[in-house]
Amino acid sequence: MLGDHVEILLVEDNPADVRLIKEIFKDFRMHNKMHVVTNSIAAMDFLYKKGEYKNVPRPDLVLLDLNLPRKDGREVLVEIKEDENLKSIPVIILTTSSAPEDISETCTYANSFITKPANLDNFIKVLKSLEDFWIDMIRQSHNI
Repeated sequence: MLGDHVEILLVEDNPADVRLIKEIFKDFRMHNKMHVVTNSIAAMDFLYKKGEYKNVPRPDLVLLDLNLPRKDGREVLVEIKEDENLKSIPVIILTTSSAPEDISETCTYANSFITKPANLDNFIKVLKSLEDFWIDMIRQSHNI
């Protein structure tokens, strides 16, 4: 964490969702810096600081879509949580899926599972609740 803000890695391939999530996060009371990657390979490169991501900060929180190109979000989740250097980073699944099998497959590793609401107002409320819980928890753990 740099200064008084939370570093967030958003792993999302839908440009409309990226724009919306970034816009909603701008209004959070907790300052945050959002980094966006659009596929699972780039997500792992970011987390391992490879290639173009060699100078990026370690994220305080990962927002992970399940349905990603190249490697599935479930695989990314497992890779993060089985790596000694990454497993302490909270990972929140943020996806359109509400399938019970997706929830049960990820509950062992994910810190939270959030289904993206179709309604804009509900989507804003869901992300604000995310701030209230996770961002505050991160802030407290870093004494900011």
